[in-house]
Amino acid sequence: MEFDLNKRHCYWFNELCKIPHGSRNEKALSDFIVDFAKAHGFDYKQDEVWNVIIDKKASEGYENAPGLILQAHMDMVCEKNRDCDLDFEKDPLDLYVEDGLLKAKGTTLGADDGTGVAYMLAILEDDSLKHPRLSCIFTTMEEIGLLGAAELKPEDVHADRMISLDGGGECHTLLSSAGGGTAVVKRKVSFEANEDPVYCLEVKGLLGGHSGGDIHLEKGNANKLAARILKEMVLEGADVRLVSFEGGMKDNAIPREASVVFASTTDKDVLKEAVSKKEKQIWKELEFSDAGFKTVFSEVSSDKKMTKKDSEDVLNMIYLMPNGFKNRSMVIEGLTTASLNLGVVRTADDTIELDALVRAALDSHTDDMLNQIAVLSSLLDMDFSVEGKYPGWSYSEVSPMRDIFAGVAKANNKELEVTAAHGGCECGVFKGLNPNIDIISFGPITRYIHTPDEELDLESFDRSYGLLCEIIEACK
Repeated sequence: MEFDLNKRHCYWFNELCKIPHGSRNEKALSDFIVDFAKAHGFDYKQDEVWNVIIDKKASEGYENAPGLILQAHMDMVCEKNRDCDLDFEKDPLDLYVEDGLLKAKGTTLGADDGTGVAYMLAILEDDSLKHPRLSCIFTTMEEIGLLGAAELKPEDVHADRMISLDGGGECHTLLSSAGGGTAVVKRKVSFEANEDPVYCLEVKGLLGGHSGGDIHLEKGNANKLAARILKEMVLEGADVRLVSFEGGMKDNAIPREASVVFASTTDKDVLKEAVSKKEKQIWKELEFSDAGFKTVFSEVSSDKKMTKKDSEDVLNMIYLMPNGFKNRSMVIEGLTTASLNLGVVRTADDTIELDALVRAALDSHTDDMLNQIAVLSSLLDMDFSVEGKYPGWSYSEVSPMRDIFAGVAKANNKELEVTAAHGGCECGVFKGLNPNIDIISFGPITRYIHTPDEELDLESFDRSYGLLCEIIEACK
């Protein structure tokens, strides 16, 4: 199947892929959407963090129907393969089609949530579609803690019904989602002159994935595995003095790769043999969940290394940082209810930073996990803070919007599937702004989001647009 730009939802998705729109870099896309609103004569609002709200009057016959919000986030997770030289700050995505699937060469595609943005633009310009009063809300910085939505005010929510277009699965809707926040751990480190041999340990080949939807699959975390290998070597008597630690790109993506540079007085062959042994042991542990795991050990150079205490504390922090699946629901089969993801470790000049995304269905679980990291940070003389804390979206037994969705699905000979999710979404923020709001989530079939393998099923992209139009028309 081709990516047909004559279809307006395809056209708009292609247009937004030309505009860099990673988290905190959405202004150009936000301005693009404002220009769209101006060109079509719509009332609009653009706020200080570049959220955009566009209102469209009800079509004939729908004037007395309750209003309807459509909502999607503009930003995308900017992950790429190490051999990809695309600059997410200024380059367009390089799209291609393979077996009916839309992908981007070497990078994430941004179908999360570019499909929702494209759907809203196509719906807003379609004067043949019958609909109630529409309020289309385009938010920013969703992927780094729902930061854009958190800046909205109650008066920005113009209806008691909402379709969150940050969903997936076609005839599928969420019942709830997790809340959470990002733990940021930092340490200013000191360096000293180095004359010892220097080596680089790379962890590669991991699958990565969404830190909410995939965290229960026991995938390897490159940051944790790199720290584990080095710490076990230290415990066995090796000399390890860190120079730098780099791993992962986003706190909400399970890190696929990590690279650690360290100085050592231990014999090179001893180190190489230790890394090889631990690679075999860890591969066996990951055989059925992440079998692509591998290490690369090489000799490099550096004229500096961290002081002994700084190196020990940083390595211990990464090694001991809580991570991964923690709790599951005893009521809903397969639902993770608490987890952590050490998504990013970076070295910048004299500072080491760790970013770990905490997710939980209950605020008490979120607070407990953040407190554990805070205590550990204190014990190891690390600075601790929390960014982008956001609420969850709790289940509502009665939902007329869910009933409408189910009716549209049945008219198309399909059954509506409903699930609770461990991923965070902006529905909780909107529920907080308007406790009476009735929300469903919706979107096409996508796979491998937050990774460079991300793909959009083009047939589902088309079918889902048709279903969305039917749902909107049914909101009379």
